[in-house]
Amino acid sequence: MRSTLTIDPDVAQLLAQTVARVKKPFKQVVNEALRRGLSAPEIVPSAPFKVTPYALGWNAALDPAGFNQLADDFAVDDYIELQRRLSSIERAKQS
Repeated sequence: MRSTLTIDPDVAQLLAQTVARVKKPFKQVVNEALRRGLSAPEIVPSAPFKVTPYALGWNAALDPAGFNQLADDFAVDDYIELQRRLSSIERAKQS
């Protein structure tokens, strides 16, 4: 059956790349792609996912201000380590 078909530019590019890759005629590549697409199982949408939230409250053992202090401590430790490494590199250069 002959038919005229308007193909989107991105699809045409994919077809051309496939023709070059598999070294088959354009007609055969299009027919194989259509067969695969039309014989693929239909995707049935599932029911929407619903999240049921629960109020857990705040854990009294956790101090919100403590989180920032912990982050600051890590930053200071990293800075001290960096300075230690830089000074050892400088001493090695002077030797």
